[in-house]
Amino acid sequence: MKNSFKELKYEELVSKRTELRKKYFDVRFQAVVGHLENPLEKRNLRRQIARLETLIRLHDGAGQTR
Repeated sequence: MKNSFKELKYEELVSKRTELRKKYFDVRFQAVVGHLENPLEKRNLRRQIARLETLIRLHDGAGQTR
């Protein structure tokens, strides 16, 4: 799963980030309520979002010319 984001285009990265943020919110809510089956899922989602953020910033930086 780590390297699966590198092949995605910018628009796909942004949509995937939005999707994972929604999923992370749901997992956080489940954790508070106490119905979370896999507690490591929260950490994994957070890390995936960070990977996407990094790739999005790289795309943003590549689009700018100095």
